[in-house]
Amino acid sequence: MASAVGDGAYYTCSALYFTRVVGMSPTALGLGLAVAWALGSVAGVPLGHLADRRGPRRTAVALALAAAAVVAAFLVIRSYPPFLLAVCLYATAQSGLTAARQALVAGLVPAGERTGLLAHLQSTLNGGLALGAAVGGIALSVGTRTAYLAAFVVTTIGLLAGALVLRRLPEVPPAPQESGTGPRLAVLRDRRYAAVAAVNAVLLLRMPLLSLIIPLWIAQRAPGIGWLGSALFVLNTVAVLAFQVRAARDVTGLDSAARAVRSAGALLLGSCAVFGLSALDVPVWAVAALLVAASVLQVAGEMRQSAGSWQLGFDLAPPERIGQYQGFFGTGVAVARTLGPLLLTALLLDGGLAGWLVLGGVFLAAGFAMGPVARWAAENREQPAVPPSPVAAAAAPPGS
Repeated sequence: MASAVGDGAYYTCSALYFTRVVGMSPTALGLGLAVAWALGSVAGVPLGHLADRRGPRRTAVALALAAAAVVAAFLVIRSYPPFLLAVCLYATAQSGLTAARQALVAGLVPAGERTGLLAHLQSTLNGGLALGAAVGGIALSVGTRTAYLAAFVVTTIGLLAGALVLRRLPEVPPAPQESGTGPRLAVLRDRRYAAVAAVNAVLLLRMPLLSLIIPLWIAQRAPGIGWLGSALFVLNTVAVLAFQVRAARDVTGLDSAARAVRSAGALLLGSCAVFGLSALDVPVWAVAALLVAASVLQVAGEMRQSAGSWQLGFDLAPPERIGQYQGFFGTGVAVARTLGPLLLTALLLDGGLAGWLVLGGVFLAAGFAMGPVARWAAENREQPAVPPSPVAAAAAPPGS
């Protein structure tokens, strides 16, 4: 939560700070961020591997401190080259931090309880993001350099606080060194796991919908209710905060995870269909009602897809390589954030109802494909005889 408060403040203010205060062009800013997150997505695998070999807790603490240092550097950055270097380092640290924290969860929590814990973490993260966004909103309303820099200070403090909390957790012993001549980054040659990650990345194309596509859609179709875009984003945040744990309660293994993703595909199809209906010639109040109904279906699908993908990402990864596998699985987020806006603006804003139905069909197909692909990935999966860590063994219930 501490880290999420900082993230919320940063994401709310950073774009406007660098364009309005520092004076960068939106094009230069967008190019820098695209390069940074592309680099960060690539760095997730080797940094996840580092977490496996050096221990996920110490790696997570180091990366949280590195991210805090980079944000602190934004306080003095006034030109583009240092900005580009800083955002590349920030994206790299954040991608590695996510992989290391996932590996830490795997080491501290029994396998059957991980998805439930991640649901609690996701709910808490949304609460932190909301608080951080409120801080960022204050900075935006004041609009001065000092106000923006104060938001960056909040981000730095949040990351430092997160690092201190991580230090209080038990250490997970590093995974045993592999013997033989096999590849160090084995996930890069695991075609079956890559197929699961690819299907998941297709479903993650839902991510730009509320943050980018719907505000543009409203501005194009019903500019009089432009405020609704922000309201729908808040609705999504509150729904995840309130219901993500419940949505993940029945996801405990590969079969239940595949069912969750399949139901997510159907819900996302329904959401797209209702979003598309708002393109028809209906009154403004009906447009608003359709957008609200579609957003409810969308967040329901999001929560089911998240729960299923968490379970699959862990269960299909070798226990001794959780960090690098989670780093690879997390690249789907970067792909969705990078390619999603390019693909969806053309498909939906120009395609109208037909475009929405095409996207919904893609979601449905991906949801139904996940089960067979996951079962294929699980076939002949080696389960090395790696003894559980002392922490995980102590946390396991009697008889497990």
